[in-house]
Amino acid sequence: MPTPQQDTIRHTMTVSAPVSLVYDLVAGLQRWPEFHGPSVHAEPLGQRDGRDSFQHWWVIDDHTVRSWTGYWRFDRNALRISYEFEPEEPDAAPSRGQFAFLALSDTSTEIRAEQTASGPGDFPTDRADQELRELLERFRYAAEQAELLNDLVVDFEDPLFVAAPPDDAYRYLYEADKWPERIPHVSRLVLEEPTPNVQFFDMDTLTSDGSAHTTRSVRVCLPGTLIVYKQIHLPKLLDGHTGHWRFTTTREGTVLASRHTATIKPEALSILGPGTTVLDARRYLRRVLSSNSMSNLRLAKAYAEERVRD
Repeated sequence: MPTPQQDTIRHTMTVSAPVSLVYDLVAGLQRWPEFHGPSVHAEPLGQRDGRDSFQHWWVIDDHTVRSWTGYWRFDRNALRISYEFEPEEPDAAPSRGQFAFLALSDTSTEIRAEQTASGPGDFPTDRADQELRELLERFRYAAEQAELLNDLVVDFEDPLFVAAPPDDAYRYLYEADKWPERIPHVSRLVLEEPTPNVQFFDMDTLTSDGSAHTTRSVRVCLPGTLIVYKQIHLPKLLDGHTGHWRFTTTREGTVLASRHTATIKPEALSILGPGTTVLDARRYLRRVLSSNSMSNLRLAKAYAEERVRD
């Protein structure tokens, strides 16, 4: 019988930002996908034994997603966040760790991160060490660039009421392989679903101004309630693009909402023409992303309501 093995990794990083900002950034698990490449989604599952539980999904490569349940304890007074991870994969080791925060000054913070994993045989600490280092680097970037990102990130949600239960509208948007025949601005889509409700696809689209884009996305689908997506191969104008389709049941039907969080790439502004400003790019993205989203929402609404009438 293999002997359990424990490996602990530790890292310390100084961040040029106030401790309250850094703490809130780390504690905001559901916003990690905006600035941390592997993070796709953290779905809250409620409290257990005084801890907040989440289902986490991280993209490992262009074809693989890793998932696990995380139990988090947030102690703002002590400036400490601790966690335990239970992986879904049978050959993956559980782990636990913490982030501790120390205010070095009003504008400087030290993060001390520690993670311990236990499992049989040789545990791949090199990958865990690299992932922790990269996560801390992204915390530093997001904290130190918070003011700039406030201008570069376009974040909005478009809702639409559907006079039908959520099932058909969900199916319409879940069946992405059928979009080229259903959605006018999608000209090509190649879908793969390596595990149930986790999808990758390459897609060619046209925006409302006639511009063509090719992207690769990963989606996590929670049947009947939520489809989360993240573009992992981005259009040239963006440094990041995440979002979701949310299906909220009401007594009268369903509120179907589309959310986008897109990060502008400053060095790519000239794609929109000479002299383009960040504000110009914000207005452009809000217009074209919303236009495509509302088109999709209306098509899903029509599809669902037609089946109610039938």
